[in-house]
Amino acid sequence: MSKRIGVIGGGQLARMMIVPAIHLGLELKVLAEAEGSPATVAATMVGDYNQLDVVREFAKTVDVITFDHEHVPLSVLRTLEQEGISVQPPSAALAFAQNKLHMRQRLTELGLPMPAWAEIKTAEQLERFIAENGGVAILKTPIGGYDGKGVRVVRTSADAAEWLSAEGLAKVGGSLLAEEKVDFVRELAQLSARTPSGEFKAWPLVQTVQQDGVCAEVLAPAPGASEEILARTAEIARGVAEGLGVTGVLAVEMFEARDGRLIINELAMRPHNSGHFSIEGSVTSQFEQHLRAVSDLPLGSTASRAAHAVMINLLGVDDENDFVRNYAKAMKDQPEAKLHVYGKSARKGRKMGHVTVVHEDSSQALAVARAAAEILRHGN
Repeated sequence: MSKRIGVIGGGQLARMMIVPAIHLGLELKVLAEAEGSPATVAATMVGDYNQLDVVREFAKTVDVITFDHEHVPLSVLRTLEQEGISVQPPSAALAFAQNKLHMRQRLTELGLPMPAWAEIKTAEQLERFIAENGGVAILKTPIGGYDGKGVRVVRTSADAAEWLSAEGLAKVGGSLLAEEKVDFVRELAQLSARTPSGEFKAWPLVQTVQQDGVCAEVLAPAPGASEEILARTAEIARGVAEGLGVTGVLAVEMFEARDGRLIINELAMRPHNSGHFSIEGSVTSQFEQHLRAVSDLPLGSTASRAAHAVMINLLGVDDENDFVRNYAKAMKDQPEAKLHVYGKSARKGRKMGHVTVVHEDSSQALAVARAAAEILRHGN
């Protein structure tokens, strides 16, 4: 059993692992990028996770390394593994989270549901893909993109001229990823967890609602999802976790296409924004489960505590509102809402916190969560 868990990254995900670590009797240590990070209370070291010597020094103080994000260089992680350090999820799995093109290639080999896609190195290849897919495509940089960054809709290669330049391609590993623009009914996310010894459990499927490319709301479980869809999405998640060798929490973001297909969009190999509802909404939160999983402890129940849970992200409205000044008013006016503020400096569009409401009635849960979020944003 791993007693000391080291988390690389001091963001809100590491912050939300602190309480379950205490409850599990685990010692949580954090390698933060800077002083004053959201997980500062558990930060035992501040340094650059891109530097092998920094990460190696941190690894000496723990039994297993895990992550708040997926950006640690693979070369650093592979060296740690060669030196006998437990890295969960392992570098071999994280390689697919760090490169969307490699992810598409491997998941296609595994027979998992993909959109039409192609590796793009030239304008001619992109023009051909656009022509074959209804005159439009989604173009992505395989590395470095998140929350809508590194993604654009293109109808001609001229729409991506700078990305297709020699300099642009060099910045992203020499290739771009083109995908069909899926005509979807809604976006879904399937959260699961897997231990190094192979135990697997999934939470109920959720629906995510996006705003400007960033998740704004999560509805758990996904409204109207049939038993067939629930079973299918859980099996897709199992196929991804086992096929890529993922340990810890895995989020598989999907499209429910208008033609009935379920299509894998993105992967996250760590606790994920779509799973924050589980803190109050599930018997075992994604943060507790992640710690159990990377420690190879038995996984907890993923059953829901109530019929419905709603999570609303608190996205920064300006450079002043840190979502603390209206905290007491929101607590008083909406006592059913659970408020989480991450301790970040204010910035427009930044994920500053979230609100969760658990209720037997879905419309009531959504109304309360939205009302609490509105107070935190604007004071009314």
